[in-house]
Amino acid sequence: MPDGDITLFISDWYIKSHKELRKDIESGTSLGTPDGVLFNGLGPYRFDENLVLDGITYQIINVDPGKTYRLRVHNVGISTSLNFRIQNHNLVLVETEGSYTVQQNYSNMDIHVGQSYSFLVTMDQNASSDYYIVASPRFVNSSAWSKATGVAILHYSNSLGPASGPLPDPPNEYETSFSMNQARSIRTNVTAGAARPNPQGSFKYGEITVTDVYLILNRPPELINGRWRTTLNGISYLSPTTPLKLAQQFNIPGVFKLDFPNRLMNRPAKVDTSVINGTFKGFMEIIFQNNDTTVQSYHLDGYAFFVVGMDYGVWTENSRGIYNKWDGVARCTTQVFPGAWTAILVSLDNAGMWNLRAQNLDSWFLGQEVYVSVVNPEIDETEVQLPDNTIYCGALSSLQKDQAQRVNFSGASPSSKTIKSVLIAILIALLGSFIS
Repeated sequence: MPDGDITLFISDWYIKSHKELRKDIESGTSLGTPDGVLFNGLGPYRFDENLVLDGITYQIINVDPGKTYRLRVHNVGISTSLNFRIQNHNLVLVETEGSYTVQQNYSNMDIHVGQSYSFLVTMDQNASSDYYIVASPRFVNSSAWSKATGVAILHYSNSLGPASGPLPDPPNEYETSFSMNQARSIRTNVTAGAARPNPQGSFKYGEITVTDVYLILNRPPELINGRWRTTLNGISYLSPTTPLKLAQQFNIPGVFKLDFPNRLMNRPAKVDTSVINGTFKGFMEIIFQNNDTTVQSYHLDGYAFFVVGMDYGVWTENSRGIYNKWDGVARCTTQVFPGAWTAILVSLDNAGMWNLRAQNLDSWFLGQEVYVSVVNPEIDETEVQLPDNTIYCGALSSLQKDQAQRVNFSGASPSSKTIKSVLIAILIALLGSFIS
């Protein structure tokens, strides 16, 4: 057992507001290199006076010498793959997104948008100084990435001074195979006892017959009806006014179509509400083919899927020959490298309407998402019933209850006495500011 548990949220950061970024994306401008990288919303430490302004609050991780800590590291950014490393310390990978992994040593780890990892880190260095914790952008086409580097501090309780010297080196940006080989090395620990998915037990995913195959191709933004859009298999997702799950549950026709193609069709790209028709308790193979110039991350709600293969080039039927059918890592978010493909297998045993989307803000915002409909043909008593405060809209707006119930998600009834007290407090504050 680790001696402590530490959570680190690493993320890219942009000076522009989310509204400005969305306007840029809609005009065809890419997000580009971030203005900074943050640790738990803080930083960076002033490791270089020429790059980092003085007076910035940074993250400090306090540890005791000789102890081993579990570091849970999450890339919660909107666009940028980040390389994580700790000066002079070894990272023992033990978990990713709820699945135990084979325990392997890494000096650094590429963590793509939306991905999470757990590392065991032993404080086995001398305490002559603090140590740098670094998260730097990867796969960005700009020399400005060094200015965006995030730096936190690992502080031993008996440290004799501040961290110093150059930051630990990142992987060579031009060695494009480094990150893919690293990703391939991450495997499920088939000897660890844990909840499903559990390949070494009764659930041997490599022996299950595939029922559905979807080869999903993404492309760079293109103009559709005069607006910049991104697509999956030539379809840019259009969000309907009536939520998909409600439309399905109340049998509202015309909201969506179960006709998402299993590969790119020979037709112009379009905007549509097209849904994948999944087979309940089926076994789906999804191949993401990335024809864009940047790393893309894809997330599937409701499931952990097996990442069974990835490679550069175009996926073909023969590509299945390199699949890992025994201990491929199970996770909910996978990366797809530019000019490459990634294949996943997923057991559709969870009924519902599940979102499959790009985690990168620019790709997702312009339409790279689709839903997977998984319907239990029998009466499903395991599916959670609609709560009393469900918001009905679109074709079901007539079912909406009064406004107070709509916004009162806690379920507590509003108190007139509380409202009156709040109004009096506001009035007093206004009078006070006027007098002063």
